[in-house]
Amino acid sequence: MPSKDFVSPLSYKEILFQVLLHGVVFIFYSYDRRNPQVESYQIVFFLTYAVAALIINYLLLPQFLYQKKHLQFVGWTIVVIAALIFIEEAVIEQIYFPDTRGQRFLGVFFSLWGVLPVITVLSGFKFAWDALRKQQEVELLKSTIKESELKFLKSQINPHFLFNNLNNLYSYAIDFSPKTPEIILKLSSVLRYMLYECKEKLVPLTKEVKQLENFTQLSQLQIEERGVVNFRAEINQSGYQIAPLILIVFIENAFKHSQASQSENIRIDIAIQLSEEGELGFSCKNNFQPVANTDNLAQGIGLDNVKKRLQLLYPNTHQLTIKETDSQYEVYLSMQLKRLNKEKMVYQYTN
Repeated sequence: MPSKDFVSPLSYKEILFQVLLHGVVFIFYSYDRRNPQVESYQIVFFLTYAVAALIINYLLLPQFLYQKKHLQFVGWTIVVIAALIFIEEAVIEQIYFPDTRGQRFLGVFFSLWGVLPVITVLSGFKFAWDALRKQQEVELLKSTIKESELKFLKSQINPHFLFNNLNNLYSYAIDFSPKTPEIILKLSSVLRYMLYECKEKLVPLTKEVKQLENFTQLSQLQIEERGVVNFRAEINQSGYQIAPLILIVFIENAFKHSQASQSENIRIDIAIQLSEEGELGFSCKNNFQPVANTDNLAQGIGLDNVKKRLQLLYPNTHQLTIKETDSQYEVYLSMQLKRLNKEKMVYQYTN
């Protein structure tokens, strides 16, 4: 039986295409300057060609050629064409030309010269139609797989972020710290953004930067008097969009890396710049003390996650550089951003 991968109900577009194709081919087949009228025998001959093409297109192609049964396809195609020539010579010509062409068989090659061009055009366009449809299905499948992978990668960030910050909130609550309400408010703001406003593939850059600032302030409460955190954002160009929850991973890693290795003199510098051409420059630097339990901190699931997302969302339009010395960890990322469409810009400025 034909494979379901290659056989699908005829769409209206394909039916219309086939009707137009047969009409155009029939015009070229029957047109004769010496006799511009369409004769009945021309209609009958062409109908036999159309039936033969129908058998090849909707039976032999899906059942044999698309299943890579090439010998069977060639064999059955020869049978169909041979049957077509036999019907043409033994039946149709005997009816319409009994005293001329019906008197003798002019030969296989002569008959093929009249049959093959029409069959080739009708079947060739059907093959091209199927190839185009399969290509569209492949592109749709690739897009679906890519979107599914992005959703999976993005979903890994929320639990990762929540787990780390709930631990910090727990420690402040035990000590009855007056900063606990502030931490809850900032955590709520960041989580609200992650859960409800990051469902889109791209978000306004201004919103993303604002949440990065909130996240940095939230994480800075953990350091208190143990170090210095500098956050600088120069976004002079509005109307650009960015994939959400990418830059936050580097900032989170910087805090985690520094705090795990030292109890004082922590320094974290974060800078974001946007050029007039929409190229985003991001840098995040943190110092640390080399100890055994921090060897793999910067190579966790968050960093692997963001690298995959960058490859999927910004292929050939980003450059990520990570430098590590004995006491300094630096991340440099440049990305070519896209502009927001007008509808999103209006929504951004009115809400």
